[in-house]
Amino acid sequence: MKIDDIKVGLSYNDVLLVPRRSGVESRKAVDTSTSVTKGIRLKVPLMSANMDTVTESAMAIAIAREGGIGIIHRFMTIESQVAEVERVKRSEAYVIEDPYRITKNVTIGDARNLMSHSSVSGLLVVDDSNRLLGILSDRDIRFYKDDKDPVSKAMTPRSKLIVGKPGISMEDAIEIVDRHKLEKLPLVGKDNVVRGLITSKDLYRRMMSEKSAQDRKGRLLVGAAIGTKGDFIQRAQLLSQAGADIIVLDIAHGHADSVISAIKQVKKELPDTPLMAGNVATAKGVEDLASTGADSIKIGIGPGAACTTRRVTGAGMPQLTAVMECSEAAKRSGVSIIADGGMKESGDITKALAAGAAAIMSGSLFAGTDESPGFFVRRNGAKYKAYRGMSSFGANISRKMIDNVVIDPQEAFDIVPEGVESSVPYKGSMKEIVYQLMGGVRSGMSYCGASTLAELRKNARFIRLTHNATIESYDKLPEK
Repeated sequence: MKIDDIKVGLSYNDVLLVPRRSGVESRKAVDTSTSVTKGIRLKVPLMSANMDTVTESAMAIAIAREGGIGIIHRFMTIESQVAEVERVKRSEAYVIEDPYRITKNVTIGDARNLMSHSSVSGLLVVDDSNRLLGILSDRDIRFYKDDKDPVSKAMTPRSKLIVGKPGISMEDAIEIVDRHKLEKLPLVGKDNVVRGLITSKDLYRRMMSEKSAQDRKGRLLVGAAIGTKGDFIQRAQLLSQAGADIIVLDIAHGHADSVISAIKQVKKELPDTPLMAGNVATAKGVEDLASTGADSIKIGIGPGAACTTRRVTGAGMPQLTAVMECSEAAKRSGVSIIADGGMKESGDITKALAAGAAAIMSGSLFAGTDESPGFFVRRNGAKYKAYRGMSSFGANISRKMIDNVVIDPQEAFDIVPEGVESSVPYKGSMKEIVYQLMGGVRSGMSYCGASTLAELRKNARFIRLTHNATIESYDKLPEK
C-alpha cells in the first residue's frame, strides 16, 4: 500500500452539521420515530447496549417506555435471559395472556416467594384444568402469620370475583375496572377456564403510554443478544418464544465466517424473527451480512468508551466514516444500520442519524442510572456504579464461568482484554437521560431544517473542523 492510498477517517468530533434554513417552529414538532427493521418501529432512535452493566429487564422497560428499545445481554444462563425478556413483556400489556397461576394447595410461603421473584402483586388460583378458583393478592397475605397454610385459606374466592370475557375491548375493561374499583380483572372462557388477566395498573399505563415502544399486543418492545458458539440456536429459539422482538447476534468482529454461518443457522430456524448482526465497520461487511440474511446491522469497531480494541489490536475505523460508508451499502442492500458506540453527548447522536443510522446504540450514555444493573457504591460522598466493556478481563472470566468452563491460572493469564472496567457517576433516572438526549437531537434536527429523520439525512451537510475550530467548538480538545 502506498501513502496516497490511505484514506482519511473522521470521528464525530471532527465535524459539525451546517445550519440550514428551517421551517421547524418548535423542537416539539420534530418526529424522531424510526424503523429498525420492517416490523420494529421506535418512537425515539435509542437502543441500550447488550452489556451486563447496562441492560437487563429494568433498563429495557425504562427505555421502551420512553420510545426506544433495550437489548438484554447474553452473559447469563438461557433460563435467566428468557426470564428477563418475560419480565419486560409482562410489565406493560393490555392483556396478560399467560398470567402467573398456582393451585389452592400451594403454601402461602411459596406463593409469597413467587410474587417476589416474579415482581407481581397477585396470583390466580386455579384447579388442575386451569379453571379459576380465586385470586391471592399481596394484601391477602401481607400480615398473614403462618406461611405453611395453603393459599385457599387466604385467597379471595371465585364467588366474590368480577371477571371479563376473552377479547374484551380496552374501553369495556376500563369501565368494569373503574366501576368496581378493581386491581385485577381475570378473563375466563367457557367452563370458567382462565384465558388471561387485565390489571388496572396496565390499563392506566396504556392510557398514558403514547410515547412507549410497543408490539402489536401492546407489550413493550425488547431485544436479546446471542453469540455464535455452543447453544446459541437454542438460546435464540427460547428467547423468540419468550417474546423477544429482535435477536441480536453480537460479536466484537462481526465480519467473520463464524458470524455469517451463525446468521444462516438462525434465519433457517427463525425465519420470521428479525435478526440484527454485527459489529462491522465497512461497506463490504454490511453487504456480506445483509446478503446472508441479517435484517439490521450494527456499526462500530472500537469507538465505545469501555472498548480498547483500537489500542490493543490496532484495528478499527473512525465511527463517523464507518457509519457513512456503511449507510450507502445498507441502502443498496435494503437493511438498516445501527451506530454502536462513540457518542458522548446528544450532538453526536444527531450526527450519527444524519450520517445514515436508523438508530444509535450506547452503553456509556445509559450506565450509572437507576435502571442499570448492579449496586451503587460511595466514594468521597459521591455515588457510582460499575461499568465495563464486554471484552474486558472481568467480562471474559464471567462468560467462561456462565459456560461452566474451568479456568486455570495460565488460561486467565493468557486472556488479552479489549475493554476496560471502571465506575461511572450516578446519573439518575433513564427518563431524565432520554429527555435530555432527545431534546438535543430535536434541536439539532431543527437547525438542519428537518422535522423527520428522513429529512435530516436529506438535508444534512457536514463541515470538517480544523484543530482550532475544534477548540472553538468544545472550549478545549475533546477527551480521548
